[in-house]
Parts: sequence; C-alpha cells; structure tokens
Amino acid sequence: AEYKHIVLGLIFLKYISDSFEALHNKLIEGKGEYKGADPEDSDEYKAENVFFVPPYARWSYLHGRAKLPSIGKDVDDAMVAMEKANPYLKGILRMVYARPNLDKTALGGLIDLIGNIALGDEAAKSKDILGKVYEYFLGQFASLEGKKGGQFYTPKSIVRLMVEMIEPYRGRVYDPCCGSGGMFIMSDTFVRNHQGNRNNISIYGQESNQTTYRLCRMNLAIRQIDGSQVIWNNEGSFLNDAHKDLKADFILANPPFNDSDWSGQLLTKDPRWKYSIPPASNANYA
Repeated sequence: AEYKHIVLGLIFLKYISDSFEALHNKLIEGKGEYKGADPEDSDEYKAENVFFVPPYARWSYLHGRAKLPSIGKDVDDAMVAMEKANPYLKGILRMVYARPNLDKTALGGLIDLIGNIALGDEAAKSKDILGKVYEYFLGQFASLEGKKGGQFYTPKSIVRLMVEMIEPYRGRVYDPCCGSGGMFIMSDTFVRNHQGNRNNISIYGQESNQTTYRLCRMNLAIRQIDGSQVIWNNEGSFLNDAHKDLKADFILANPPFNDSDWSGQLLTKDPRWKYSIPPASNANYA
C-alpha cells in the first residue's frame, strides 16, 4: 500500500498521455476544424482542455524504455516535464521513481502492464475505464492499510448515498477533509447523471496529508474537474481553516472518528463552537 502514489501516478500519466495522443493524431491529420493546426503547439491542447505532454513524457516513449535500468529517472524526468508544460499540475506529481529502493525491473513490468490498458482514448472515456481502474486501486490500497485507509478513501457506495441524499445540483460543495476527492467526483457524477450542468457546481476542500492531497488533485484532473480550490493544509481544518470566508451550500465529509489528538485544547475560544465547546479528548463532537 505504500506504493499507491507510484501506481496511481503512472495511471494518471498514462491517461493524460492517451488523451493527448488522441488529439495529437487529429491535429496531424489536419481535417476539418484542425486544418493547418500545429500538433506540437500547446495552445491547441489548452483550447480542448487537454494537458500538453512533452515528447519525453509521452507514454509511447516511456513504454519503449521500460526494460532499461534508467526507467526510474526517465519517469521522474517525465513528471518534471509535465509540471513545466502544465502549471496546473505543479506540486501534484511526485518524482520518486528513481529512488534506489524501488525495483526498476518491477517498475518496468508495471509500465508494461498499464501500457496494455486504454485509458484516455474516446472509447475508454465513454466507458469510464479510468474511473473504474482508479477506483479499484484506491479501494485495494485502502483495504491493505486497514483503518488508516479511511484517511484517503471512503467506499463508493457510502459516498453515492451521501450525495444522493443532499442532491447538489448547483452551488458550492465543501469537504474539509477531502481525502482522495471521492465526494467531489460523486457530486459531479450526480449532476451529469441528472442531465444537469456540471459548471453549476464548484468544489472547495482541504487535506492535511500531502500524498493524499496529490492523489485527490490527480483524481480531479483526469475527470476535468477544477481542483484549484482544493488546498494542501498540513495543519488540518481545525487548526487552520483554509476557507474561512467560504459560504458553502453543501458540506460533505467523512472526518476521522474517535480522534483524541486533535489539539482541542488550543481551540477553546474558537468562534465555530456556537452551541458548546467540544471535549478535547474526542473530536467526534467538534
């Protein structure tokens, strides 16, 4: 389970590379609206809400080098290139593939395995292949981590029930401990399934664990959900409310339960306690 960011990072890279290649091929053909377009112009991809993938970050390049001992550095270089080409991704991708304790043979095998899955082409998008693969891995990693897995993953069935109860057709959706972003994704899915306009909702959130925050931002990016108001806040939402002025229309959360170490003694005068001060020994009442 400690390798979840490695596996999901590769899945993310494969998806955006597939999406890029689909548009890249249309630009090369130059038919219809793409006539005269430059397939290496990043602005062409921004116009279609597709991440531009530099040559050395494309999956075809990495897949061809999967058996080389330098594959770890190659993937790290690809992540660096992606962040430079797409400022939205800055601080989200992890450059950990070249670290000495990561078996490069196993890494190459994983790249081969993921390379056989179509994730970002039109057919795969229509079947939400990526969503199912990503959800599967998140669920498996959470299961392996036991109780700790709940810090970044809430079972899909529970999230769906919560969203269907509050019906967030439009407005601001807030999750103060957003984990890998399941509440946001299900809210977006709910709107689309009811023939609504996904632009009518906006999401706000914060997450204290940086690795989980990165998983969340990747999870949102591959679904083309604006995650710019989802913030990494290592102090946590109790000690440092990153959205103090937010007037949310919906609040969805699966907060940590039975937490006796939530710094309640530092928050006895917090203005959020309108009814009474929760006991410092149990965050369930906060």
